[in-house]
This record gives sequence, structure tokens and C-alpha cells, in this order.
Amino acid sequence: MIPLLELRDLTVELPTPQGWVQPVREVSLTLEPGQTLGLVGESGSGKTMLALALVGLLPAGARRSGQAWLSSKNGAGRRDLVTLGERERIAIRGREIGFIFQEPMTALNPVMRIGTQIAEAVRAHAPGLRAAEADSRVIAALERARVPQPALRARQFPHQLSGGLRQRAMIAMALAAGPRLLIADEPTTALDVTVQKEILELLRRLQEEMGLALLFITHDLGVVAQVARRLAVMYAGRIVEFGPVDEVLRRPRHPYTEGLLRASPQLGRRGLTPIPGTVPPLDALPPGCAFEPRCAYRQQACSAAVPEWRDAGPDHRARCILVSQP
Repeated sequence: MIPLLELRDLTVELPTPQGWVQPVREVSLTLEPGQTLGLVGESGSGKTMLALALVGLLPAGARRSGQAWLSSKNGAGRRDLVTLGERERIAIRGREIGFIFQEPMTALNPVMRIGTQIAEAVRAHAPGLRAAEADSRVIAALERARVPQPALRARQFPHQLSGGLRQRAMIAMALAAGPRLLIADEPTTALDVTVQKEILELLRRLQEEMGLALLFITHDLGVVAQVARRLAVMYAGRIVEFGPVDEVLRRPRHPYTEGLLRASPQLGRRGLTPIPGTVPPLDALPPGCAFEPRCAYRQQACSAAVPEWRDAGPDHRARCILVSQP
């Protein structure tokens, strides 16, 4: 099957007073139509910056390199998101790639009605649409996102909606133009367990109904185990482990993935074991493995060079010299 999205050595650089830093470093992965890929890591690991690079919403002055191929709807060709001009990016954003941002209360405009904000997403790709038709599409988008009383909610402001309804409104907006790829950046953060389950079930149902590919970004391994088929673990801008989600969570081959699992709450286990230290600043990364200063298994070779990918099983790889050792 031809991948819907294929990244090859995608790198993002940002200017700082100390020089250029790379929050995303040589990321390569694929996402097939209808598939869900989970992307996990601590805050500051580069997950959101990677997502923003795909839709052209990077901070001013940022530069990208590498390749990010998005296949066409009929599968006859591909476009490189890295080399597209701004007008071409705007045409793709929303129509081909939908984006659910973190924190819907801050992502939504507080002084605009919900329906008006969704209508903007619709009209961006259909500027000649009559007002009545745009309103009809807004209601349809809210209904698709299972928003109760969609006509009423369309007239309300974000502060009048609960956290779960604001997230559903964000989902409606992201899918209003009918994209093929949906990027969900921490879509269940700050929601209680019951609402979180409802949102995950909604995304699963919409994915089946619309044939969506889903890039699901989270720091919660429990959530990603419920929604994803494959899992990419990111640390200090690099993907350090990649494979089938069940295999990675059962047999983690990178010490960072192992640390994330030990730090996650599990039934039958008392307390959590945090990973010592913090993610290193981008302008002071170690010369070798970025996780080496925090790793309980570090060896002298870990600080010499960035580890290459090593096979840990069928479609399972990790950037760690320990993969080849017992």
C-alpha cells in the first residue's frame, strides 16, 4: 500500500540567541491510509513541533529540511510538504490535513461563536459558498462530532461549553473540510476519564466513517495503547523506538521507552518510578545518545556517537547499542 504520509530525515531548525537548534532531528516514518500512528514522549521532546512542521505553522524564522511526502487523493502522485509555497500549504491545511490543537479553550477564539469559527474553516476551501450552505455544513460538522443540540452550540461562545464539548467543537472544525489525515495533538489532555473515553471512541468512529489516517500525539501510554496500531517514541527531537504498539509496550528495547513505562501508573503496582533528570536543552545536547546522561544502562560508547537504528524484531527498531546485546 502506498503511504499517505512518508517522512524522510525531516529536520526543523529554530534560530536562538545561542545559534540554530533542532527540535526535530532526522525523523523518518510512514503512515498509511486509515492507519493510526501514536507519537509519545515527554514535554519538550519535539512532538508538537513535528506536527506543526507538517502543516506549515512553525514559528517565524524556522527552516525545514528533509522530505515529507503527502500522496494525492487518487494515488497518482505525491507532494513534498517541505518545499510547498505558503499558498499551497494553505490549500492543503484543513482540506487534506486536519489538526486538533492542544487546549481547546486557548485554540478557539474566545470572542467568536463556535459556528462562525467552523464556518471559517469551511469557507477557506469554498470561498464562493452561500451563507445558508455554509451554515448547513457547520451543523453537519457538529453533528458528525456528536455535539448535542448543534444549532444551539453553533450560536454559543467557547466559554459557554464544557471541556468535552469544546474538544468536540475542535474536532468538528478539523474535519469540516473533509481531510484524509488528522493530526490530534494531546486531544484528551485535561479531560476527566469518562470524557476522555468518549473522545477516543468518537475519534475511532470518525476514522472508520471517513477513512482517516490519524497521527495521535500524547504523553499517555495507556491512551496510545487503546487507539494506535504502531508507536513512535520521541526524545530530544529524534525517534528512538518504533514498532507495533503491543510489541513496543510489551518488550521496550530503548531505555527511554522502558523508563516511560515504569513512570506510568498501572494496576497492581504501588507508586511510580520517575526517570531521573530532565530532557536536555536543545542548545546543549550530548554528543552521542541524547538519553545517555539519564540512562541506567549507559556505556562509554553511548557518548561517542548517535546510535544507528537496530532491528529489535519484525517492524520493530530502536536507536540503542543495547539492542544487539542480551
